[in-house]
Amino acid sequence: MHRDRVFRWGGVVSGAVLIVFGIVVIVLAVNGHHTVTTELKQQKITGTPDMTPTAIKAEGAQAGLKDVNYPTCSVAGQVIDTGSEARCFAQYMNIHALEATGGAVYSEMGRYAAKPDAPKSQLASGGGTDNAQYAETDPKTGQPVSNGARDIWVTETALATALNMSYMATQLSLFSLVVGIALLLSGAGFVILALVGVPRTSAKKQTAATPVPSTEGA
Repeated sequence: MHRDRVFRWGGVVSGAVLIVFGIVVIVLAVNGHHTVTTELKQQKITGTPDMTPTAIKAEGAQAGLKDVNYPTCSVAGQVIDTGSEARCFAQYMNIHALEATGGAVYSEMGRYAAKPDAPKSQLASGGGTDNAQYAETDPKTGQPVSNGARDIWVTETALATALNMSYMATQLSLFSLVVGIALLLSGAGFVILALVGVPRTSAKKQTAATPVPSTEGA
């Protein structure tokens, strides 16, 4: 009996702990999802008219882009307030950046804007130069002028990373919600099993141990 009582109350306590953890995880998941959507709404981001698969492919072809993975989602005219929309918007930003740089990515461009007469050996494959000697200079400061196309990639990467983080945060909140529900159900199952299953087991043992009165000699 003592052992059965330990099992019963141990199961109840374990189940209660799981239920509490499940509720906490669910609350955190809902709060996290709400925070992401609220922050996105405050940025007031709206998809541009060309943010459809058909329109962006036409733009890319016109800009001469090759070997580019175009987005398959669409956020044209939509307010970006969810993680999936934020990720989609970031994909279109990447195409816009490629259009602005002629298809060159950050690592292919030089740090400075190159002089018109700079030798080809000093030019980066995507334009610009890393050699300050062949860079254009600011008339006022005399310092090399930074490569504007390369700066576009810096800005695009920062914004796209933030948007992709929003997507990851919403996915994590969804995963946390599923885990919280699983913990909640597991805890409830522990409690039910402890309160119903253990007493039945004890009752069966007691029934089996009780001798049946003999009817011989009656």
